[in-house]
Amino acid sequence: MRRFCDMSLPALAVAVHNEYFKDMMDKREKLPAGKSSASNVDAFLKKVAGMPSARAAGERGRLLFAMDATASRQPTWDRAAHIQGEMFTETAALGGLELQLAFFRGFGEFKASPWLTGSEELARMMTSVQCMAGETQIGKVLAHAINETKRRKIDALVYVGDCVEEDVDALGAKAGQLGLLGVPAFMFHEGDDALAAFAFKQIATLSGGAYCAFDASSAQTLKDLLGAVAVFAAGGRKALENMAQKRGGGALKLIQQVKGG
Repeated sequence: MRRFCDMSLPALAVAVHNEYFKDMMDKREKLPAGKSSASNVDAFLKKVAGMPSARAAGERGRLLFAMDATASRQPTWDRAAHIQGEMFTETAALGGLELQLAFFRGFGEFKASPWLTGSEELARMMTSVQCMAGETQIGKVLAHAINETKRRKIDALVYVGDCVEEDVDALGAKAGQLGLLGVPAFMFHEGDDALAAFAFKQIATLSGGAYCAFDASSAQTLKDLLGAVAVFAAGGRKALENMAQKRGGGALKLIQQVKGG
């Protein structure tokens, strides 16, 4: 800091700005790259299984399903539109699921659907949406989740995206509010953008949720993740264990991993 002492005020401002920018870039380079691997998915599902469910007896689980609908997201949006029914199917025996779709795209556009109780309604809505170029608006997603759960408690927030173009500290503040309200955010990260991985992990941690990276080409992985969180929202850990026991095969292996077997 001594080298700043003899500078004029304008020169000092420029020097401090440059120092700050260099520090931020150094931090970004040190961020761990996201990995799309079975171990990441296993760790995610294990964390989900260990979370308590705050849903009142006799009520449907309530899940806010949010997606980045900017231009790069169209392939994943289309995959999610085809597999979203899994969330309703998996939770039917648990009393059902209420799900709200939220998305952002284009120039400041943010939309949220009514609360839905059937896969046909959600599929119809998702297939009518075309992704459009624009910047991320994750802050709006988190703020919407806060407002919705203040009206009526929601059990979980699922977010699917690949990048972050917002102030991470501001996102963290909103995620912390979700944590205080008991709404875990499950952050599904497509790709390996290091800054997105860092931000998504912070949001997951501060809200009491979980983070998982997945491969853009793996529809089955996304299907498993969405189904697992839907079951958690509807019935908690016990429901997730029962789902795996009834499936056998791959599902049995899943629950063995959840139990650490």
